[in-house]
Amino acid sequence: MNKERESRFVVGIDLGTTNSVLSFIDLEKDENDQDQIEIFDVPQIESPGEIREYRLLPSFIYLPTDKEKEGGGLVMPWDPFGERVVGKWARKRGAEVPGRLIASAKSWLCHTGVDRTAAILPLDAAEDVQKLSPIVATATFLRHFKAAWNHRFAKEPGLNLEDQQVYVTIPASFDAVARDLTVQAAASAGLSNITLLEEPQAAFYAWLHNMGQDWKKHVEPGDIILVVDVGGGTSDFSLIQVSSKDNVLILERLAVGEHLLLGGDNMDLTLTHVLFEQLKEKGHKLDQGQFQSLWNNVRLAKEKLFADGSLDEVPVVIPGRGSGLVGGTIRTSLTRELVTKVILEGFFPECQVTDMPHERKRLGLRELGLPYCSDTGITRHLAKFLTAQGQALEMNGPVIPTAVLFNGGVFKAEVLRQRVMSVLTEWAGQDKEPRELMGTDLDLAVSRGAAHFGLVQLGEGIKIRGGTGRSYYIAVESTGLAIPGMPPVIKALCVVPKGLEEGTVVDIPEQEFGLVVGQEVEFQFMGSSIRPGDKPGDLVSSWQDDEIEPVSTLRTRLEAPGVEPGTVIPVTLQAEVTEIGTLSLSLVSKERGLKFDLEFDVRH
Repeated sequence: MNKERESRFVVGIDLGTTNSVLSFIDLEKDENDQDQIEIFDVPQIESPGEIREYRLLPSFIYLPTDKEKEGGGLVMPWDPFGERVVGKWARKRGAEVPGRLIASAKSWLCHTGVDRTAAILPLDAAEDVQKLSPIVATATFLRHFKAAWNHRFAKEPGLNLEDQQVYVTIPASFDAVARDLTVQAAASAGLSNITLLEEPQAAFYAWLHNMGQDWKKHVEPGDIILVVDVGGGTSDFSLIQVSSKDNVLILERLAVGEHLLLGGDNMDLTLTHVLFEQLKEKGHKLDQGQFQSLWNNVRLAKEKLFADGSLDEVPVVIPGRGSGLVGGTIRTSLTRELVTKVILEGFFPECQVTDMPHERKRLGLRELGLPYCSDTGITRHLAKFLTAQGQALEMNGPVIPTAVLFNGGVFKAEVLRQRVMSVLTEWAGQDKEPRELMGTDLDLAVSRGAAHFGLVQLGEGIKIRGGTGRSYYIAVESTGLAIPGMPPVIKALCVVPKGLEEGTVVDIPEQEFGLVVGQEVEFQFMGSSIRPGDKPGDLVSSWQDDEIEPVSTLRTRLEAPGVEPGTVIPVTLQAEVTEIGTLSLSLVSKERGLKFDLEFDVRH
């Protein structure tokens, strides 16, 4: 190793919307053996009274009834109470009793429209359910990993999970607030020694690990690799460029896409509505609880079809109304033909590179829920991403990748990978047909890649350069004469440029701004993934709506001892992208020796 290690293990955790996985490397093994990334078999409840180990930990939490808890079959060796059940049985039981199931916690963690510290999940909870916040739900999965790991490994000091170097993956589209929330959730679970890694990069690191030294035979300088990552809750696009310096290949992350709440959850719901309509035509009327049960069981059936190519259909069972109504049970099935047709046409339609996602007008009042994309055409969102990056890089047209790496469980279906490659080939022209980089196990790749990244951090292997995937800004109110009926002009001050490496502090000492102290004020944080040219200190006076977008708003009162409330004091700005991948902002008054740290508001 080139760098001194701080722990015996490096650990990679894929905190997925549908499934979570933990991989690890034992650094005390011979270096040849360290090429073998191990998957941690996670103990979880298979059925009441039965515990089994699986590589995948389904990202579901079931909140049992008092009667179920009294039965005693829901306890783990480290948890004698069984207040929350995580994993396989939680998903199965939750499909039967949806009012006690928490799913898609990761999507809620990045939902800016709710207070992510408030106990809001599950939304349609039963009356006796004690709800959890998205942060607590996320921490619950990490706590389960920690307890299971410690139960197995912590036979001697220093082997606890909290003592290891842990790398937790997040969508590349997570903004600064969502990243900070993930770190908070990990700290709540007792894991303070973590580093964040973007999932598409993790998938590429898994490919590098799988290829070994042969990876250089599959890419060459000038290649632009598109990582298409469609998970349970999000669709992520990243571009990685291959270049060469002094005959050494260099990998650099060029761009990441915007946050798209579009993935397997949407596909499950679409398939559910199709089956719902089929059942209605047969005279079956489903209430809200039965619809939720149908949705959860469709999710299970789809995953079985993706996991086993020999299956043509999977039975779907919906419990009858009330208790003990076995005779009222409704049975149907999900066929491979239906899944392929619905997902291809609805989510991977053939389109031109000029076809942009359709935006529909939204009603002012809507039910509380996740803000899924209104256009489900992933290929249209991909066209928008490649076009926007072509403009950002000042190219004559969209970026056309030369190679593609797929990630996410939906791409177990070869027909979906073929559709994306076909669409990209159409955009590129037959003489520039992109090639597919064959990845590893799509369920395990992100976790494996995170563990491999741990080796890279110790000096083994090539690192993908990139830094922050966005530029970040803070709103500045311009001075000038007030005009009746016109709000003051707002400018965007760039504080972090796109691509800033972790561990870097940015000072903007040349420019001073006026800070109001002692009174409640508002700070607006913004971000952009398509303005790579903005530098720290640049004041942007105008921009298009999709160029610079809101990230968070902070309302606070900054107290300055001995200073009259309402006084404006001169300050400079300082920003830091921390080693773990989060963003911090400070206002510094050198004149008064004061420093104000700004924290993102996760409630608004």
